[in-house]
Amino acid sequence: MRVVSEVTSDSNKKALELIEQVTSNPDEVQLRVLSEILTRSANVEYLERHGLGGKTDRSTFKKMIPVVRYQDLVHDINRIANGDKSPILCSHPISEFLTSSGTSGGERKLMPTIEEELERRSLLYSLLMPGKGMYFLFVKSEAKTPGGLLARPVLTSYYKSSHFQNRPYDPYTNYTSPNEAILCPDSYQSMYSQMLCGLCFNDQVLRVGAVFASGFIRAIRFLENHWSLLCHDIRTGTLNSEITDVSVRESVMKILKPDSKLADFIQGECNKKSWQGIITRIWPNTKYVDVIVTGTMSQYIPTLDYYSNGQPLVCTMYASSECYFGLNLNPLCKPEEVSYTLIPSMAYFEFMPVRRNNVTGDTNSISMSESLNENEQQELVDLVDVQLGKEYELVVTTYAGLYRYRVGDLLRVAGFKNKAPQFNFICRKNVVLSIDSDKTDEVELQNAVKNAMNHLMPFDTTLLEYTSYADTTTIPGHYVLFWELNTHGTIPVPPSIFEDCCLAIEESLNSVYRQGRASDKSIGPLEMKIVESGTFDKLMDYAISLGASINQYKTPRCVTFAPHVELLNSRVVSRYFSPKCPKWAPGHKQWNLSDLDSAHSH
Repeated sequence: MRVVSEVTSDSNKKALELIEQVTSNPDEVQLRVLSEILTRSANVEYLERHGLGGKTDRSTFKKMIPVVRYQDLVHDINRIANGDKSPILCSHPISEFLTSSGTSGGERKLMPTIEEELERRSLLYSLLMPGKGMYFLFVKSEAKTPGGLLARPVLTSYYKSSHFQNRPYDPYTNYTSPNEAILCPDSYQSMYSQMLCGLCFNDQVLRVGAVFASGFIRAIRFLENHWSLLCHDIRTGTLNSEITDVSVRESVMKILKPDSKLADFIQGECNKKSWQGIITRIWPNTKYVDVIVTGTMSQYIPTLDYYSNGQPLVCTMYASSECYFGLNLNPLCKPEEVSYTLIPSMAYFEFMPVRRNNVTGDTNSISMSESLNENEQQELVDLVDVQLGKEYELVVTTYAGLYRYRVGDLLRVAGFKNKAPQFNFICRKNVVLSIDSDKTDEVELQNAVKNAMNHLMPFDTTLLEYTSYADTTTIPGHYVLFWELNTHGTIPVPPSIFEDCCLAIEESLNSVYRQGRASDKSIGPLEMKIVESGTFDKLMDYAISLGASINQYKTPRCVTFAPHVELLNSRVVSRYFSPKCPKWAPGHKQWNLSDLDSAHSH
């Protein structure tokens, strides 16, 4: 296990000893976790409804409790969100909802959580490399349910907690960014202040990062666009007047001092024609870039390599709104080799063997068996029973009231730490497009395209075929749709109509996407490329030449295979962009309880 050698304090030794302990006896730990969860939740409505009757043994639990998806829980979640304080899912009070970036019925999922979960999350954060880190961390909007509970993303919950804000000095959480800058809700002021402080500490920074690769690249682009203003502030020791948040100004001014030598240095580097290696040029002591580059984020690896001169890309943790799962115990491995050790004390884990219905050359077009009847429920295997090289969908039972819940992540067993399996994260089930924290599935994309097609009807033009891909060569990245049209009318479709189509698609996508476009600016305008007649026939011919069956071929709704993208781009006749941001407002339809009920009926 190549965890960094600087880990020397007693608390860190205890944390590493804990990992050794729980990975040496994972099934014992799992049985204890399940027993604890079921004992304390013995009288909750959900378990009583399924006839568990206070039993805590594994075999009865598996026999009586169904494997569920989010839509199976929306009625109970609706009750809690509306203020019902009965022990519906959990015996402990639900402290807030964590809004998942996965979507249900086009809107965010609400995941119940309890106060003590913050302690479990804090445990995993204690295993990062010490030394000053320049991390770009942001809070996102939050709202309240009708019953008064906060609903917000999991990291916003963590950053606003006393666990984060009142943390004692620790070399693991020694960040260049003041708390006030991280907690500033204005994304421009937050980014500007965090970048300015990161530049002031340029020679002390040992690690850089953000949560997602996309977020860190966005920070580098911000530097590219604003370095002259930042250099002025460093040269004069004054803070740009656009930073109006009083607490942010006060915290930054404690760090900012006039330094013309540093300003000249940064200006000299940023003025150079090439930005290759800009990270190690400005922050010369950087040892690695700490970002998530697994799953859809792997598309950003070439850009990160360019900016960092090939510094190691470290993925430290595997977590979600439902639960924090585990750690990468070999942080300096290559991105394609990243595997996570699930920590058996975090939750009770089960695994659904995956039967793929269709696999094409595009990794994002993996679809998995959706049906699960009562007999198949017995096929779920426990943590210690997964097999090397096999793929599984993760199912969790948590302390906060989820029981046999399908997370939707596809994992592959990569190896073992002692007796505990380690997993490669393959993809989020059914997601075809993702730029940042957004996730768009095939059904949602189809509905969005259908809405946009209405704009073509007055021109007697129909859509013959389409596909899409996530273009990350731009910063921020953006969705691209390829359309092949069948035109019967004599009046050509005006460019403004295609722009209306772009906006109609964006308006039809979920609130996570729309927030990324309108508020966070983490996603660029959607682009539509009209391709010449016969393009999708050529795409099929190419797939068949590689061995696809002509009888079973169907157009992929998302392409990631480079030759496919090149073929499509070579036949583009016109292109259009969404003319403005889609509608989004904080607290406006972050979820809609009637929508949740309708999702339940599908």
